[in-house]
Amino acid sequence: MILLYLLAWIPMVLIAIVNGIIRETTYGKYLRELQSHQVSTLTAVVVLGFYMWGLTYFLPSTSSFQALAMGIIWLGLTVIFEFTFGHYVAKQSWQKLLEDYNLLAGRVWVIVLLWIMTAPLLFYHLH
Repeated sequence: MILLYLLAWIPMVLIAIVNGIIRETTYGKYLRELQSHQVSTLTAVVVLGFYMWGLTYFLPSTSSFQALAMGIIWLGLTVIFEFTFGHYVAKQSWQKLLEDYNLLAGRVWVIVLLWIMTAPLLFYHLH
């Protein structure tokens, strides 16, 4: 089952990349960077929510523990990907990468991470 969770995570990366491309090519040109980040966070939560709901419907967990494990695996993969890709491929500094975790500065990326971790459990109970 863990292999399926790993494979199911890959489209989430594609969703996030497309979300970022849409932000940069559309509304990101008209909003301040912080506002653009916040809108992008909201759209990521919505689109990832639809994906995860569909996935948990067609690939249901057998227990709350399994659903939570799926979310934790996805969270770990997302954070690892974000920092390794962001630093080594996109050449962003560690400080720049950590800025998205500063809720006091209005950076709300952590909401996406919490959603990725908890949505499988929520959808398990809703299904």
